[in-house]
Amino acid sequence: MDLQYFPLPGAEIDEIDTPAIVIDLDVAEANILHLQAFGDAHGTAIRPHSKTHKSPVFARKQIEAGAIGICCAKVGEAEAMVAGGVKNILIPNQIVGATKIARLIALASEANIVVAVDDPDNVRQLSAAATRAGKEIGVIVEVNVGMNRCGTEPGEDTTALARVITDAPGLRFDGVMGYEGHTVAVRDEAERRANAGVAMSKLLEAVDNIEAAGMPVAVVSAAGSGTYNITGEMDRITDLQCGSYIFMDGDYMEVFDDFKPALTVLATVISRPTSDRAVLDTGMKAMSIDRGLPLVVGCPGAEFVKISEEHGIMAVEGEAQRLKVGDKVHLRPMHGDTTINLHTHYFGVRNGHLDSVIEIAGRGRFR
Repeated sequence: MDLQYFPLPGAEIDEIDTPAIVIDLDVAEANILHLQAFGDAHGTAIRPHSKTHKSPVFARKQIEAGAIGICCAKVGEAEAMVAGGVKNILIPNQIVGATKIARLIALASEANIVVAVDDPDNVRQLSAAATRAGKEIGVIVEVNVGMNRCGTEPGEDTTALARVITDAPGLRFDGVMGYEGHTVAVRDEAERRANAGVAMSKLLEAVDNIEAAGMPVAVVSAAGSGTYNITGEMDRITDLQCGSYIFMDGDYMEVFDDFKPALTVLATVISRPTSDRAVLDTGMKAMSIDRGLPLVVGCPGAEFVKISEEHGIMAVEGEAQRLKVGDKVHLRPMHGDTTINLHTHYFGVRNGHLDSVIEIAGRGRFR
């Protein structure tokens, strides 16, 4: 969309062209402060994951509130963050291949870069590239704590890899991480706590083994938004990698209400072909459905029931039958991260009026 068609600050929400991601800035900033206050109270650092918001603007808000830095899922996201003034970045992911490693090392000239590994050959490749460039990067071992995605198993494999990093020139062994992603969306709190406890026991077992081998572990990084208040209360966990907490989404709102929803997708009614059906201009190209269809917010009697590439279909009854062509409707995606990646800008609002248009600089930066 040409920027000339964006409304000016002060415009009412309904003047925003659609589909558009609308962020209640007051709510998002309150969420940032809530997590930071928790970390401060428990002596646990906050290192938010930018894969949710993909914006240096929101990363800087988190750092200004007290975060020690941010996480980025990919080198491309990290490049966007560094260009936006963010200078302390952990990539809790494996960076593999000569091209990506070269880009990673280049970032070390502008920021403190830490990266996760789970393979000794990858460590040697990182070491060779850093040494050639005369740079140093931090490295942490990713430990598989039950998600069964990436990561070494606690025990000899993890300890041996820590030793490879410690002995590798150009690299600094910083510690370990473990993502209990398989537990963060468990609806039952007791079950979520139990599962997170099992996961973190594996991570801390790895820490014990590494330290017993004579290598200090400075970083023990973990947690998603759904386990911030579980993992974050555990001894020896140094920092939390929460991401979704800043905006929340429909799926996380079914887990708990510790943070408030700040994000909606604004849609326009473009057709009212029958009394019980309203058609929106918001389909799969503006709204991800990997965790289900979006929720209709603030429009009693309207339910989002079907989606195609460019259209969303609502069943309407009662009060919602008053909707007419041109009316605006707010939708809450069930998964915020994947919806955000479809858009180029946020429309930040305060008290029902546009405050600022914010570029989603990390959008599409998946390399």
